[in-house]
Amino acid sequence: MGDGAGPSGSGITPEAFVAAWPSVVRALLTITGSADDAEEFAAEAFARAAEQSEPPVSLCAWCVAAGRRAWIDTVRRRVVAERVTEQIARSAVDPGGVDLTDPGSGGVDDADPGDAGWGPGIDDRIALMFVACDDELTEGARLVLALRLVCGLRTADIARLLGIEPATAAARLTRAKRTLASARPGFRLADRSQRRLRLPTVLDCLSLMFTHGHRVDFVPRDALTDTASAALGIVDDLVGMYPDDTEVRGLRAVMRLGLARRAGRVDDGGAAVPACEVDRTRWDRRMVAAGLDDASRAATAPGRFALEAAIAGLHCSPAEFDRIDWAAMVTLYRALEAVWPSPAVVVARAVAVSYATGTDAMLESELTDIVESGPAYAARDAALALADIEWRDGRTADARQRYHDLAESTLPDPVLRFCRRRSGSARGEGRGVTRSA
Repeated sequence: MGDGAGPSGSGITPEAFVAAWPSVVRALLTITGSADDAEEFAAEAFARAAEQSEPPVSLCAWCVAAGRRAWIDTVRRRVVAERVTEQIARSAVDPGGVDLTDPGSGGVDDADPGDAGWGPGIDDRIALMFVACDDELTEGARLVLALRLVCGLRTADIARLLGIEPATAAARLTRAKRTLASARPGFRLADRSQRRLRLPTVLDCLSLMFTHGHRVDFVPRDALTDTASAALGIVDDLVGMYPDDTEVRGLRAVMRLGLARRAGRVDDGGAAVPACEVDRTRWDRRMVAAGLDDASRAATAPGRFALEAAIAGLHCSPAEFDRIDWAAMVTLYRALEAVWPSPAVVVARAVAVSYATGTDAMLESELTDIVESGPAYAARDAALALADIEWRDGRTADARQRYHDLAESTLPDPVLRFCRRRSGSARGEGRGVTRSA
């Protein structure tokens, strides 16, 4: 079986695929006991569904039954029939009432969570996130596995989203599944205590999922590739599970306020719009209000996402960019640096300082150090920040050269178009930090 996830043919829409994929994977996880087998046979089932002349009445039920049948057939071929007869007989019992002789019949019950305390209404995406965010996995492996298990993205789409080679994404996915198979033989949902321990990791992974989606796919082509909205949907359910957790609330605030600003991020020519030039009247004000409410609820604790929510709230609240309280923004970024000293925060704080008090040699030196020796994502942000500072200061030639160099690197298409436009301009007019758009 290959990397066959994703809708095609038979009228299966991206929306239908996004809705059905996590339920099918979770059901097959329980049946096969293997994350590797679950996603592989889920992909096989969706590929078979796409080959049908008409879409199944119940895509989820059809694919669970088809995936189960494909798994059973594989088990039968793998080993001698006498050694697996009992296993096959057990596997053929349908917990959801689906007749294995008819992949299109019946429905699917929630997989039995045993005594894990999940309850019958738990969202399948939440269950899979706690599987993907196992502490046995590295951060990169968790994110790749989450994008595959939870969102059903193809390896090529995961690679594009994360800015890595498809072979690298495939290798990380393979290692992640092998690690889980070795460390957690016999699949079982995380219980309450395990979920509480893994919650910070789940939040980190969801933040990465949102950030990558928000920064790469400015205007997602369909629901399947809209990982930013998918991340928000999962966090919505986490708020239901942990309504008093300020970090969960804070992360939802960050996501809501980010998605509320999606309109206006790209101009008619497909180029990213600098934050100071965005038409704020196009923002989703209901989403902004919801995000600000979450940010207010999260403000009782000084955690990472509570602080990020406060920063996003300061950015979104004014009707005009020039009315942002940059001094307060600097204070919040310094507090965020103390609890989460990421190079990305250093860049963002430097940008805020440049707006609050202006630039100086020390500030630009700090950004230059990140350009030259920081991780790739932070180096890109620092280079964009330096180009913007030079542009605003009237050092047009320096800014144009920096934008030209950036345009020669790997960038999301809207940012690439913006850099090309700025690099070819005769002189600087206006200002803006592209990364904040």
